[in-house]
Amino acid sequence: MTTETTTKTTGETRQLASYLAGLRFEDIPEAVVARTEELFLDWIPSALAGRNARPVEALERFAQTMGPEDGPSEILVSRRRSSPLFAALVNAASSHVVEQDDVHNESVFHPATVVFPAALAAAQQTGASGRDFITASIVGYETGVRVGTFLGRSHYQTFHTTGTAGTLAAAAAVAHLLGANAETMLQAIGSAGTQAAGLWEFLRDAADSKQLHAAKAAADGLLAAYIARDGFTGATHILEGKQGMAAGMSSDADPARLVEELGESWAVLDTSFKFHASCRHTHPAADALLRAMQKNGLAADRISRVRTQVHGAAIDVLGPVTDPRTVHQAKFSMGFVLALIALRGVAGIEDFTDESIRDPELRAFHDRVEMVFDPEIDAAYPRRWIGLVEVETTDGHEFTSRVEVPKGDPGNPLSRTEIEDKARRLAAFRDGASTDEIGRVIERAWNLAHEPDVRDFLGA
Repeated sequence: MTTETTTKTTGETRQLASYLAGLRFEDIPEAVVARTEELFLDWIPSALAGRNARPVEALERFAQTMGPEDGPSEILVSRRRSSPLFAALVNAASSHVVEQDDVHNESVFHPATVVFPAALAAAQQTGASGRDFITASIVGYETGVRVGTFLGRSHYQTFHTTGTAGTLAAAAAVAHLLGANAETMLQAIGSAGTQAAGLWEFLRDAADSKQLHAAKAAADGLLAAYIARDGFTGATHILEGKQGMAAGMSSDADPARLVEELGESWAVLDTSFKFHASCRHTHPAADALLRAMQKNGLAADRISRVRTQVHGAAIDVLGPVTDPRTVHQAKFSMGFVLALIALRGVAGIEDFTDESIRDPELRAFHDRVEMVFDPEIDAAYPRRWIGLVEVETTDGHEFTSRVEVPKGDPGNPLSRTEIEDKARRLAAFRDGASTDEIGRVIERAWNLAHEPDVRDFLGA
């Protein structure tokens, strides 16, 4: 057997595609199914909370202009219907606005915001059952998390993993719903990978690109799956090939991460819920500051300086935002998030407003926060996101606070009651859904594995 033939048989992309295509609901442990239901319920209200956000409205106008007037798939924020492509596009963008969608630590990837929009849109078009939808979503999570982890830390310095790995995640989820065999799954992944994109430069301009990354990942992944079903071919070594994603987007890619522990470890069980309504890189420090203040009875006006010890990626992502001028920029400002924690005790969805950005007390505290690179914390990242803050007080005292497992991580997860409470708060934001509507969504989410189909979550 030639070297080329051996590679085609044993290449990591092909091995992953074969596993993904063969996964069945009966293969999935009950705990994995239950966690998928929880993550789904965590996602829908995040999408609803994007209602009336300017980037979402722009993308929905695009969908109205370019898409059909009606269709099988729901656009959640407006209750309109469209084709799966445009529903996936808008729902992905809307669920990535308020920074409450889930995150996988090691891959530094937001799975829900790309997997669920694409899978739901396709499932509503095909009439898939709740069991089929759950299985496809798990396939999407496995794909995105493994690709993000494979691409490594160097990838994240320039590329937004949710836009890049997310395109493949959406493709795999939809391909599974469409009944892809191993070869078709491979072609879908290939076509998704060649479209994968998303750059961090937007942070410096307070641009809307983050929502576009999620929108395009979901829609382009869905496109890749549908055309693969009809025989369109893609690169079979799109991940590890000489001119594939790793070659162009990473300097530390590890192909073994694509296939290790397939069927033994489950990405959804390693995925974190977001407790604070801000960039995940701010959460460990926010938890540590809150603990320091509670433990030592500190009020904000007693704090003269907060020094946050952080991993390098936190500096890469948060460092450019030195003077937040928009709500979205404020969510990427360590100083502003910690100011909310210090002065209000919370950094929730209602706390990030145009008024709060201009609040002189919050601004003054923001200026008293600095980030410092910590080698130990950086070495633990991204497997562990450690929070460490050093607090100096106006009367000369110093306190250190460390959090090993931030709130929402698998080792410190939200309870189902907390997930429901979060869902209701998000649904109420900007009147995203009525009390009755979110109540029905919650009931269906907890019964997802027994639903005959996943149509009409909000529409009649």
